Amino acid sequence: MITAVHTLVYADDADAARAFFRDVLEWPGVDSGNGWLIFRTGPSELGVHPTSGDGFAAAQQHEISLMCDNIETTVEDLTAKGAEFVGEVVDRGFGLAITMKVPGAGDMLIYEPRHALAHTLE
Repeated sequence: MITAVHTLVYADDADAARAFFRDVLEWPGVDSGNGWLIFRTGPSELGVHPTSGDGFAAAQQHEISLMCDNIETTVEDLTAKGAEFVGEVVDRGFGLAITMKVPGAGDMLIYEPRHALAHTLE
């Protein structure tokens, strides 16, 4: 039986990305050896999107998005801790979203969901 989802973030500067998740997002973690941190990320969901249809086309890919309860408060809190964002919060239909820069690892979407939540199911 599957017991969890393990997410990987590939970073050109792994130390900077790890420090960001540890110090800015304040995710607890374990050192699995030689500074290789693995973080507890909390509840998770997995959605499967088509690569085409309904006027939509995308390459087959995998994406990580972070969810929050209040996007404005989250952006304010993370900005105070040094996080940087691209653009402004926008309504993407599925939720209110903004792109956050992860040092050494590119961009990651944060959103306040407007869809039914699966991570609260038991």
